Amino acid sequence: MASALAHATRRKVSDGRHHPLGATLVRGGVNFALYSRNARDVWLLFFDGEGDEPIDVIHVRNRTRFVWHVFVHGVKAGQCYGYKVAGDFDPGRGLRFNESKLLVDPYAKALTGKVVNRDNLLLAYDAASPLRDASLDDRDNASVVPKSIVVDDRFDWRGDAPLNLPLERLFLYEVHVKGFTAHPFSGVSHPGTYLGFVEKIPHLVALGVNAVELLPVHEFVVEDFLRERGRTNYWGYNTLGYFAPESSYGTGSWPGCQVAEFKTLVRELHRAGVEVILDVVFNHTAEGSELGPTLCFRGIDNPTYYCLTGPADAPRRYYQNYTGCGNSLDLAHAPVIRLVMDSLRYWVEVMHVDGFRFDLASVLGREEGPFRTTASFFDALSQDPVLQRAKLIAEPWDLGTYQVGNFPVDWSEWNGRFRDTVRRFVKGDGGQLSDLGWRLTGSADLYGDDGRSAYNSVNFVTCHDGFTLNDLVSHNAKHNEANGEGNRDGTDDNKSWNCGAEGDTDDPAVLQLRRQLAKNFACALFFSCGTPMVLGGDEFLRTQRGNNNAYCQDNELSWFDWGEVERNAEVLAFFRRAIAFVRRYSVLQQRKFLLGQDLDADSVRDITWFGCDGGPPAWDDPEARTLCYLLDGSEAPSPLGEYFLFFVWNADDRLRWVRLPALPGSPRWSRVVDTSLPAGDDFLDPGREVLLDPPDHYIVNPRSVVVLLGR
Repeated sequence: MASALAHATRRKVSDGRHHPLGATLVRGGVNFALYSRNARDVWLLFFDGEGDEPIDVIHVRNRTRFVWHVFVHGVKAGQCYGYKVAGDFDPGRGLRFNESKLLVDPYAKALTGKVVNRDNLLLAYDAASPLRDASLDDRDNASVVPKSIVVDDRFDWRGDAPLNLPLERLFLYEVHVKGFTAHPFSGVSHPGTYLGFVEKIPHLVALGVNAVELLPVHEFVVEDFLRERGRTNYWGYNTLGYFAPESSYGTGSWPGCQVAEFKTLVRELHRAGVEVILDVVFNHTAEGSELGPTLCFRGIDNPTYYCLTGPADAPRRYYQNYTGCGNSLDLAHAPVIRLVMDSLRYWVEVMHVDGFRFDLASVLGREEGPFRTTASFFDALSQDPVLQRAKLIAEPWDLGTYQVGNFPVDWSEWNGRFRDTVRRFVKGDGGQLSDLGWRLTGSADLYGDDGRSAYNSVNFVTCHDGFTLNDLVSHNAKHNEANGEGNRDGTDDNKSWNCGAEGDTDDPAVLQLRRQLAKNFACALFFSCGTPMVLGGDEFLRTQRGNNNAYCQDNELSWFDWGEVERNAEVLAFFRRAIAFVRRYSVLQQRKFLLGQDLDADSVRDITWFGCDGGPPAWDDPEARTLCYLLDGSEAPSPLGEYFLFFVWNADDRLRWVRLPALPGSPRWSRVVDTSLPAGDDFLDPGREVLLDPPDHYIVNPRSVVVLLGR
């Protein structure tokens, strides 16, 4: 045993309790509880600020149900601490204990800063040894590991309560907390922080979105290979602390200030009518493969937390890697499910968030390999009374499986089929009409037979992972050279079109067409049945210069350039009007259109399909690129009275003469939207609609979307 761990503490300690896990501040001190089934000994170390040497070491002697616990009297909020855990070092059996390594509390509510692997001190093995991870490094690493912080949960919420917005009223906005305000043009007092984000809430309100989906805000680790390239993990999908808000997004005013500042962000978003969805990463951790750093779970109880594998002579030496990130958490183990469930409840109850988007969520349904909708984690979520009101959104794929449409009934999903079909259609690919019909009407072929509605489909055209909307219409190929990976990273299957010039151009015809296609994509996103998700910045054509994998670019390539708001004001205005239009006409907010399985059905009350000639669409014609339909709003509750909406989606590069359906009674058709027209005429405000004359047809320009109002 290391001598530093052998001395007796000067503090008063009691047995404490095994529940709850983590550091719990109560009257008189703090209860510390740590789960480890296989540990032999546990020490609790206290630190003064970010000092490298412990100011006290407490031998945790009490264990109940594999939880090591102690109550330390007199400890207050702000105390920094960590653990050292002793046990067998036998990688072949999955045991990787090393009492020389300081470990982060898995339940830590705040950390003192970022991990920096100086001199490879985070490795629990000798990197120079031919045995690699089967060797042992006994150097102390306290100088490079962030310390856990005891946190006081009290906060002035000023009466904050859940908004409980229904899915059919939701407009999601995916956004990076730092990137939203880090740019010099943001003009905020605290750029790149939770508090800086607060200053830009008026932009979200003016746009019309009412929910933000924040890229990971759990404390994350920057990988060594990125630091060596002079880059960073910007997106944050490399979690270390599932209870701790990312420290670098705080102002640094005091240790742990990021907790109160995140709560301030949530409170102010709620006051503005905006819900908060967190992107969470429970599929893997920041510890990577067997050659990765020992920071937390690996050194506390490796075989409990991770899916392990290996050859017959070392069956648990290596890590199952369903994620491509080195390891996979083992959600077949009750303690791991408990960790995840406790984290989710904490963020709902204590931090007041409204829901979660689960990264690579199909991993969470892998028990003993294959994906199962009846996996233990899904069952636990479905029975939890706290999480029943939380919105649950899956990214329904991982490294080896694609599960769009297959998640449990209480989940929504990112609809990758919507993204792919809409991209193909708008760029002009033939043979898309049938699939486009399903996507525009809520993907009933994916969600219509399992108790879910169209609004369980989270529709998106772009997201953080891939091209921005501007780049989708400006590039035929990715341009990821700045990542330092020889442009090999990122997908080559972008389904994009540069409109005749790659990247930047001064050609006015190309620029006009790009804006037109961007508006077409906006129409597809907002006027389709489902829950729309906007990639933050698309509303003013934010660009990443053709980089479709900007995960390592914490700089102006990824940050929101607020100067683009003025330069692309016409696109921003179009987005605002489109969201307002959906709110005005309730037929666009229905849970599902009653399509059944037949897109040609003429008995459907809400929707009727047409071809250009007024007959049925040419669903299976590989050359057809125009689709029309009528929505009947006569029975949709609205202060506007009876109305009809007629949509024309023309991805053809030719003019199309479209016969308009006759309306019952005396209504006339008026133009509301025509994306081919100049700014100001492309989307008309209420009361400015243009009455059609003659009333029986409309000439639709190439590559455009038209919306007509019948009243």
